[in-house]
Amino acid sequence: MGNVRKGAPVAPDRSGDDKAPGPLWSEPGTLLEHVRVAVFGIGGDDRICFWGPGAQDLFGHDSAAVLDRPAGVLFADPPEGAAPGDAGTGAGPVPLAERGRRLGYWRGRLRARHRDGTPFDCGFRAFPVTGADGASVVMALASRSDELDRVKTNLVFLDSLFETCPIGLVMLDEELRYVHLNQALADMDGMSIEAHLGRRTGDIMITSDGGEYERVLRRVTEEGRPVVGALVGVRTPGHPDRDQVRSVSFFPLSGAVGSRPGVGGLLVDVTDREEALMEASAHRRRLALLYRAAASIGSTLDVGTTARELVGAAVPEFCEASVVELVEWMDEPEVFDPGRPLNTRRIASGTTLPPPATELVSGLEKVTYPPGSAIHRMIMAGRAVSVPVNDEFMTRTVIHQERARLLRDSGLSWLLIAPLIARGTVQGLIMFGRSAARLPFTEQDLDLAGELASRAALSLDNARLYSRVQDIAVTLQRALLPSALASSPYVEFAHRYVPGSHITEVGGDWYDVIDVSGGRVALVVGDVMGHGVPAAAAMGRLRITAKALARHNQEPAALLTELDLCAQEAGIELATCVYLLYDPATGRARIANAGHPPPVVRRPDGSVDVIGDVLGVPLGVGGHRFGTTGVDLPDGAVLALYTDGLVEARGRDIEDGVRAVCGELRHVGGGLEAAADRILGRLLPGPPHDDTVLVLARVRRRPPHGA
Repeated sequence: MGNVRKGAPVAPDRSGDDKAPGPLWSEPGTLLEHVRVAVFGIGGDDRICFWGPGAQDLFGHDSAAVLDRPAGVLFADPPEGAAPGDAGTGAGPVPLAERGRRLGYWRGRLRARHRDGTPFDCGFRAFPVTGADGASVVMALASRSDELDRVKTNLVFLDSLFETCPIGLVMLDEELRYVHLNQALADMDGMSIEAHLGRRTGDIMITSDGGEYERVLRRVTEEGRPVVGALVGVRTPGHPDRDQVRSVSFFPLSGAVGSRPGVGGLLVDVTDREEALMEASAHRRRLALLYRAAASIGSTLDVGTTARELVGAAVPEFCEASVVELVEWMDEPEVFDPGRPLNTRRIASGTTLPPPATELVSGLEKVTYPPGSAIHRMIMAGRAVSVPVNDEFMTRTVIHQERARLLRDSGLSWLLIAPLIARGTVQGLIMFGRSAARLPFTEQDLDLAGELASRAALSLDNARLYSRVQDIAVTLQRALLPSALASSPYVEFAHRYVPGSHITEVGGDWYDVIDVSGGRVALVVGDVMGHGVPAAAAMGRLRITAKALARHNQEPAALLTELDLCAQEAGIELATCVYLLYDPATGRARIANAGHPPPVVRRPDGSVDVIGDVLGVPLGVGGHRFGTTGVDLPDGAVLALYTDGLVEARGRDIEDGVRAVCGELRHVGGGLEAAADRILGRLLPGPPHDDTVLVLARVRRRPPHGA
């Protein structure tokens, strides 16, 4: 301060708002904006030597009126009974300056006088400042006592509120991030105050209301409408296993000058009062889980897929780990013997826990449980049971020490085991596992697990029965197909049968190569409409009949006529068949067709033709005549006979498929086995939706006798 000339104001006089404030004028947004602070200086002669703009606002004097005047003009006469000298009268010593010089720093209250003569209580801070010239000046800061008291009271109240209030208090910015909160709310969330700051409300207060809680907060910030006493059910990362109900009230924070707007809130834990609401919320979650499980489990008739759907429905919402196992019964009927070990096959698993939990649930396929295990007790009870993962469980249920070690280190503390029972038979079991971070399974959880297991068991049993039927149909189909084709020195064969994918029942496709009298060779390819065991049985009947008719030297059209009558008598409503009879002595082939995709022939010059001029009605329709056409086949010609599974697919009609076969056949020049594999690989890039048959035949003429 010593470089300020005596008699000059500390800050320039402020004559209007358009002028920049002086260096001691408070900046917007600070506490000084709400409490006016006067700054002035008193020289060694107790005269005013510095005068700031805040002093003019507080006392009403401009700088010209008070500089070099006695400082006593700023103070009121002392009240009656006060000691002499407690205030200045415009002359004489000024206690403010005297105390500042003597004490080095003084604060207190004195009665001040406004320019208009009005007295008011004023709080002062006084301290001496020595300039470069050695002169001492007492600098004084002054504010109205009522303004100071109001701010101090507010601050004391707010400090006490945030420190001792049992209600959760929070300040959020406009992005709903935590800016300030009290310890009560931190304890309510199970997290420290520091862990909240800067994070969004959605990261801390986890709700199951589809985002409605956050939308309410958004409306408070955007529309300025407060919310009072709303109830919300939440969980927090600090208490992941505890449902809470809170009564929340929020109001907009307008924001002081220079500060950001946001939301203020009060939160009260009313969980005890709202237990019914919590139970309803938990019940809704259980119902929602059951609904999702019912919608997803059993979407296919595949056992593995159904088991994986069951695990996916339970993890992670209901538990942190789950496995599904099917019982491998030793004999039929499938009767449980509690005195014998139980063998299972694990077909699905899943976990959200870190290793070694992953290896625990997925690292084993065959499992054996000794008599007396928790699994045996569960099956004997016929309902879900909950067991702690402790030494007793390890001893009675887990045989291998390495598996026991994995279980101990996995983090799982509780297991819920439910039987998969359908149609009175135990199909298998499902286990649900929870860690210590979550509550143990409750009776309601046992009921939920039982319902899940019951629904899944029926789906698994349907899939199991379907798989058995599929196995029977496939076995029957393969048994009825030729195990060895007829051989001829004048016809080279390559044949393929590709069953449909596992989600499609086996069809009634068949093929055969038959020796006919006179050295002739018959090629037959057919397809019974439908799937499963009935189609396979019908296919077998038609194939055997066609073979018997061919050996009786039937002409192609006559053979199909007889086959049509057989189909009608057997109740086979629809089947297709193409019959080709090749004579190597003449090189001529005679062909009849009952609604089947036409044969394709490739000649040695590379040209490819479709033999489609004798397409007749399918077998089983009846009432229609079949025709026969003849075609001369040069030496080395290649024939392709096939079923619609090769040429018909989703997004592609049969005509396009036949053209694709023609295109592939043009490239047949070497061995037929490789050609058959290449054609299937090109036209069936993935698992077929229907059974597929492909027969390739390269023909040669028989030399004349004596040649």
